[in-house]
Amino acid sequence: MAGLYIHIPFCKTRCLYCDFFSTTQFERIDAYVDKLIEEIHLRKNSTHQAIQTIYIGGGTPSLLPPTHIERILQSIGIANMQEITMEINPGDANKTYLQALHHLGIQRLSIGIQSFQDELLKTIGRRHNAQQAIQTIHSAQEVGFKNISIDLIYALPTQTMEQWKADIEIALQLGIQHISSYGLMYEEGTPLTHLLEQGAIEPIDEDTENEMYDYLCCRLQQAGFEHYEVSNFALPGYKAIHNSNYWNGTPYIGIGAGAHSYYKRIDDDTQYIRSSNPDDLDAYMACNLQQDTLTEIETLTPIDRYNEYIMLALRTNQGVAIEHIAQQLSQIGQAHHYPSIVNHIHTYIEKNLLTNTNNHITATQKGLHVLNQIIETLMIDK
Repeated sequence: MAGLYIHIPFCKTRCLYCDFFSTTQFERIDAYVDKLIEEIHLRKNSTHQAIQTIYIGGGTPSLLPPTHIERILQSIGIANMQEITMEINPGDANKTYLQALHHLGIQRLSIGIQSFQDELLKTIGRRHNAQQAIQTIHSAQEVGFKNISIDLIYALPTQTMEQWKADIEIALQLGIQHISSYGLMYEEGTPLTHLLEQGAIEPIDEDTENEMYDYLCCRLQQAGFEHYEVSNFALPGYKAIHNSNYWNGTPYIGIGAGAHSYYKRIDDDTQYIRSSNPDDLDAYMACNLQQDTLTEIETLTPIDRYNEYIMLALRTNQGVAIEHIAQQLSQIGQAHHYPSIVNHIHTYIEKNLLTNTNNHITATQKGLHVLNQIIETLMIDK
């Protein structure tokens, strides 16, 4: 199987913390969708595997009228899809719009709530308010959506533990099936980072951020959610299939400006490539797709693939298999690294940072706070 990601880069305004590629040039939406469909026809079969999941992300995909969503889905063909997800922004999607999406075959919504506190939403430059967020969820449920995910951000400037607990309780009361939650990142070049550098805002201290994350994990698991990836929680049967495929190494094709892909080479199925489309609207629109000048391509070395396995698998509750580490290192001629990697793993287990269950290594709650450092020591240099 393979996945298909469709990037819609248009936004009414840019959130203060966001460093994703986006644009406010709405007059180009029609031409952009034409270009997307052209790229879909050329590339949707490039993995030589059946597309089983579709994810329409952004940007703000809910700025597109249903007619454009319909054209995109028709160009792909959605029969027998395991999952079709679309990101929406509260306030953009009224009940009529949501009903149209449901009718078109969108099965799962990912709603960018971020917070249910109006003052915090203003701080990070979100366009919606808490009531609009709640109403969007209610409307989605009323028109028939039974698989709804929301995004929540913690460690926002001025955010208190009481506000964070309240956000989680509101989410649980709304009866959604999936939550993705991330600590705020101050990305270089964003307006929020500029405010930080000017001293206009102060970051939440590390201890409070860790406390917020620990509370999130504990409370959601008490409510019956499975903590199946560092930042993702799902009720039974509602794990994000498309996103899970990223973490387990399933091929995917990225369509649109700034989209990334990962798949086997057509001429050599032992080699994997990672490619990316230009994250510039002018450059993307100017590409001659027939001449295959669109993507930048990087062939992954065997060491790259081993490191990606460690990096992605340790983020999940499936973890890494010790036997698989040994096999991969042996296959790529790096078996001499195995003893030191096993020693690192044993040290982390003794420190209660990792745990071993049936020879599968996963991070403990304590280990999740330092997961990047753990991963770095288990990777190998090229």
